[in-house]
Amino acid sequence: MSDVVELPAQQRERAGKGPARAARRAGQVPGVIYGAKKDPIMIAVENKQLNKLLHSGGFFSTLFDLKVGAKAERVLPRDVQFDPVTDQPVHVDFLRVSAATSVNVEVAVNFLNEDDCPGLKEGGVLNVVRYEIELSCRADAIPQQIDIDLTGLQVGDGIHISMVKLPDGVEPTITDRDFTIATIAAPTVATETEEAAEGEAAAEGEGEAAEGEAKPEGESSED
Repeated sequence: MSDVVELPAQQRERAGKGPARAARRAGQVPGVIYGAKKDPIMIAVENKQLNKLLHSGGFFSTLFDLKVGAKAERVLPRDVQFDPVTDQPVHVDFLRVSAATSVNVEVAVNFLNEDDCPGLKEGGVLNVVRYEIELSCRADAIPQQIDIDLTGLQVGDGIHISMVKLPDGVEPTITDRDFTIATIAAPTVATETEEAAEGEAAAEGEGEAAEGEAKPEGESSED
């Protein structure tokens, strides 16, 4: 389970574009807490702190205790809107959760024991198809990451979701197929070099054949 992170917030008295712009001018990002059949709460969080959390990874799979005044709200981030020009966050949505709340979250994949992977030792390449996996679980059981062991995998082997041991109560949201997470691909550089060498050899062969067929100028055939 991911650690719960405390995040201070200020309550906004009013919604609307005007108060939201005022919050941004003050170095804050406006947001809202909603869900659990309670009234939404308009809030604002510090821009610098939110940016730090966004760039640290795993933001949308992290539980937060939002400290609004003397009260704390256990929440899960659901959406962040960004300015199309500056790419700065301009609004953030948080969902109230409890231990019993079921949620779908994207959890990062972490690959282990690359040094014990024969395929990679032989020059193979780890081709990652999914850097994150969408999982369904209780809010208090969100994994911090999904570890995948590469020990013993050969070139050409694939890693499918059925090969991954998930914690109890945690399931992938995709259930209709055994989807691929990563593969150990053949070394592309070696393949390209071999193909180039084969192409050069073929070109040389064609050139020699053409030279043999051509007759020097002025030479006639003898019957």
